[in-house]
Amino acid sequence: MARIVVGMSGGVDSSVVAALLKEQGHEVIGLFMHNWEEQDENEVCTAVSDYEDVKRVCNKLGIPYFSVNFAQEYLDRVFKFFLDEYSKGRTPNPDVLCNREIKFGPFLEYAKNLGADYIATGHYARIRRENGKTYLMKAEDGNKDQTYFLNQLNQEQLGSVIFPIGDITKPEVRSIAEKYGFSTAEKKDSTGICFIGERRFRQFLKNYLPCNPGNIIDNKGNIVGRHEGVIYYTLGQRKGLNIGGKKDGNGERWFVIDKDVKNNNLIVSQGEGEELFKDGLVSYKVNWIPQEPETKEFECCAKFRYRQPDQAVRVRIEPERVVVEFKEKQRAVTPGQYVVFYNETDCLGGGVIEEVF
Repeated sequence: MARIVVGMSGGVDSSVVAALLKEQGHEVIGLFMHNWEEQDENEVCTAVSDYEDVKRVCNKLGIPYFSVNFAQEYLDRVFKFFLDEYSKGRTPNPDVLCNREIKFGPFLEYAKNLGADYIATGHYARIRRENGKTYLMKAEDGNKDQTYFLNQLNQEQLGSVIFPIGDITKPEVRSIAEKYGFSTAEKKDSTGICFIGERRFRQFLKNYLPCNPGNIIDNKGNIVGRHEGVIYYTLGQRKGLNIGGKKDGNGERWFVIDKDVKNNNLIVSQGEGEELFKDGLVSYKVNWIPQEPETKEFECCAKFRYRQPDQAVRVRIEPERVVVEFKEKQRAVTPGQYVVFYNETDCLGGGVIEEVF
């Protein structure tokens, strides 16, 4: 049996991971990561109540638990990059970065110092090991599959991890938690970006990146309104534009179709026009998980955001970039987010979306 350190968040998934591993006879240690120091707008630090849930679960299971503070590492490796990307008008995905830089970086190192053979997390994903390679597989529960967020992990990181709930569904996870009488059994899933929590996103961002109001311009070059700062908006957004109806308009909703950061203009169109739909994208550096593909041009599937169904693509690996052509035009593909590649069963890797065409 192995010594396994479980990354415990105070949620139902990691609680069940610890229970299943203990059930299998492993030596299990709970480890709670404290990654963010600030309170939310109600002056509540959610980490405190989450850690209380971790304590309750670990005490019920009779396993030791620790708390480790990675707030400085998170600030340096994830949050500064997050702000830098937003200041350029891009839309980053800090959850992907957090997995690569924190959960499977300092956390893994800390666990190994505790004598861990493996770490385990509550991600919905699976691992397959064959011929000296570790493959990242989609979860059994397609509705919860989280391989999208794990696309930046390398062989060394994946070689040290197990995902015990990758083979079961979310309802089954909750059922196991109820069987154990865990306080987390009915706990709501966390959504959105972890350090923002329940706060309004734009309000949160204003604390770090100053407002720079400017013009909202339609695709014909007419000024149709004012924005609070182009960095606060995302491609395809239709709520919160405060443009309203225009006498010369067509009565349809307004959508953000581009962000002109240099001239501080937010570009919009009335109706979901063709400007939102793209034929392909470019990524400069892709992390290929098992290994780089044998051929420089091939077909597979890809996602451009979490929970999106797999989309058919053609991939061309060039010396300085990877070009991805879509079989069908795709809506609101956003620079700063990730393109993640798949075959039927495996996540092949992914890279940051740098350009769209």
